[in-house]
Amino acid sequence: MTGNRPAVRPARPFFSSGPCAKRPGWTREVLSDAVLGRSHRSKPGKAKLKEAIDRTRSVLGVPANYRIGIVAGSDTGAVEMALWSLLGPRPVDILAWESFGEDWVADVAKQLKLKDTRIIKAGYGALPDLKQANPAHDIVFLWNGTTSGVRVPNGDWIAADREGLTICDATSAAFAQRLDWPKLDVATFSWQKALGSEGAHGMLVLSPRAVARLQSYEPAWPMPKLFRMTKDKKLDEGIFEGATINTPSMLAVEDYLDALKWAENIGGLTKLIARADANLAALAAWVKKTEWVDFLATDEKTRSNTSVCLKIVDPWFTALDKDQAAAAAAKIANILEKEGVAFDIGGYRAAPPGLRIWCGATVETAEIEALTPWLDWAFAQTKAAP
Repeated sequence: MTGNRPAVRPARPFFSSGPCAKRPGWTREVLSDAVLGRSHRSKPGKAKLKEAIDRTRSVLGVPANYRIGIVAGSDTGAVEMALWSLLGPRPVDILAWESFGEDWVADVAKQLKLKDTRIIKAGYGALPDLKQANPAHDIVFLWNGTTSGVRVPNGDWIAADREGLTICDATSAAFAQRLDWPKLDVATFSWQKALGSEGAHGMLVLSPRAVARLQSYEPAWPMPKLFRMTKDKKLDEGIFEGATINTPSMLAVEDYLDALKWAENIGGLTKLIARADANLAALAAWVKKTEWVDFLATDEKTRSNTSVCLKIVDPWFTALDKDQAAAAAAKIANILEKEGVAFDIGGYRAAPPGLRIWCGATVETAEIEALTPWLDWAFAQTKAAP
């Protein structure tokens, strides 16, 4: 028995983990005030970029003495700016438990070739032992593992009196989880994640300790122009006032500003977190009563409230080989896409076969509740005719 199609569809089938759903009520008209056909270095252009930085600081509660810059290359560009510019003077500990953490391992160990590097790993679904991180070392980690649905529970494991820097990839966490700013020397994220803005731009947040490192240390390797944050060993303050290194899309800037204003209007970060938590709770209620699925994150305390990853535990599915399992999981996602019910919910290509459902604040809880019967239906369809 495969059952009948559910009667109610999600009002918005946008559950992609990046770019994520636009905020409720978004229309193209919100972009009408964009500074188009003008230089981003014009007075109106610089004002928009500075506004984006200021509103980011306000919504996220970034300390006043931290710098915030808009950089190229989305979150990846922001992370790599930090790695290339700051690493080298101390040993490095990298915490990796999913694909993007592995990317930073490759950058540090294979590209920068820093020999005094320690890699602290865990498999998909778990966190590595955070206590292994040495406060005398520079520490590179993700706050939220987008492709595994596993996040650090808090910043308590980071020493307040650390000697090294902490470099945190906070994309998929910023605007949905509370970041412990005193424990973070570098934090990065992108516009297209938790607020559903347009891609291509990243945010780089630097503590005073990170700025001091930039001004006192010169890397041994060549630095591309896109990564250069200092001039004559002094911080290029213009980058953190809206004078971007390269040309940004002012249309994307306008979209990000709209998302930030929406976040402010609904109640700021506290409300954003509450909305994401409510979405996770709705999905968790369904998982609890559903025999064929479970969370990939093994510990509830480390379960993401944004990039929620699900594994299929039905005996029929677990008996499949790796390729068959990947095809079956993809079929479930494809069925729902063809029905116009859920877009882009397949698990990440490097992750175990399964599903990934974005539960961030721009998704309505009613949409999650409407989705779950369709998940059951699509799974039954796939199992009946694999």
